[in-house]
Amino acid sequence: MRRLRRLAHLVLFCPFSKGLQGRLPGLRVRCIFLAWLGIFAGSWLVYEHYSSYSERCRGHVCQVVICDQYRKGIISGSVCQDLCELHMVEWRTCLSAAPAQQVYSGLWRDKDVTIKCGIEETLDSKARSDAAPRRELVLFDKPTRGTSIKEFREMTLSFLKANLGDLPSLPALVGQVLLMADFNKDNRVSLAEAKSVWALLQRNEFLLLLSLQEKEHASRLLGYCGDLYLTEGVPHGAWHTAALPPLLRPLLPPALQGALQQWLGPAWPWRAKIAIGLLEFVEELFHGSYGTFYMCETTLANVGYTATYDFKMADLQQVAPEATVRRFLQGRRCEHSADCTYGHDCRAPCDRLMRQCKGDLIQPNLAKVCALLRGYLLPGAPADLREELGTQLRTCTTLSGLASQVEAHHSLVLSHLKTLLWKKISNTKYS
Repeated sequence: MRRLRRLAHLVLFCPFSKGLQGRLPGLRVRCIFLAWLGIFAGSWLVYEHYSSYSERCRGHVCQVVICDQYRKGIISGSVCQDLCELHMVEWRTCLSAAPAQQVYSGLWRDKDVTIKCGIEETLDSKARSDAAPRRELVLFDKPTRGTSIKEFREMTLSFLKANLGDLPSLPALVGQVLLMADFNKDNRVSLAEAKSVWALLQRNEFLLLLSLQEKEHASRLLGYCGDLYLTEGVPHGAWHTAALPPLLRPLLPPALQGALQQWLGPAWPWRAKIAIGLLEFVEELFHGSYGTFYMCETTLANVGYTATYDFKMADLQQVAPEATVRRFLQGRRCEHSADCTYGHDCRAPCDRLMRQCKGDLIQPNLAKVCALLRGYLLPGAPADLREELGTQLRTCTTLSGLASQVEAHHSLVLSHLKTLLWKKISNTKYS
């Protein structure tokens, strides 16, 4: 026992008696080196975490800039007074993935909310005290003084046509924009109100939220001030490893990530319910009232669910209108399909003869979602369901984005999947 204690003491605390140094001459140097290496690595990790956090999380900058513009009368909105004068908007946890898009959980009028604001112009390394005025010139430059409401309506319609396509439903969407701009219900749109709503429309996610407001799986828009806006509270994450520090994620093997998902995630029937909601969301994105939308970063980190396990899309930043994707691909020069990629994974084939990108995507939304669901639903699935579910998900992942396949075939595959999952959980507490 004494020898074991002495050995443990040797390993942990590196005692350096003369006799011991004689037997193990390099031990002292090794121990000192390992100790300093540990201190250096720990300090580096702390520094990286702090510098990354301080760069990504600048909600205070966002609030200062927005309130400065509000007090000057340049912008307005339904939450400006609560944010800048009454201080009723509480900023809580920073959820930002990049400095340009600030995302925080928060509290507003006793409701859990998500606060989103873009501050890219103020994060320029050369920015100093002129950051706020420069942002005013860049972001809140339209419409200009003297613009009539008719001109603003036409300006908004042209913008929506360019981003969503020439759709017969767009005049109704323009009406929603003007109604939202007139937040104080005085039957007129002031210049500050028009500047604010125009700046909001430049935010891709806001445009998507506006287009999908009638859909149950998109977060509800609650209010705005300038280009800062509030949505419903952050939904629960479906991919629990996404909450791990970024430095640790690459170190986890896929098998361990799958095990963590099963241990920390919901029970399988709840996962099935979330998956049904995700499939319904794919339906909503396909030929909706305001056109078709593509999911251009298909990861479960962007998927969420409510306290009752109803699916809720947590992040719409990487969902893009079909018109926007096609405009990006049109006439684009390429050598291979990787050159025809919009966002993270909206990829079109490359015509190598013409050296131009084609218009149809290689993988539609449904195929990419089914590839996610194979890893999300098959582990822990009931034995009597696993084989058929695996077969249907494999079939689904082979779907292509060609226009000839999209209509009937995709609808049939999606319907079969939803029916299979729903039959398993219907008439139970999970339904």
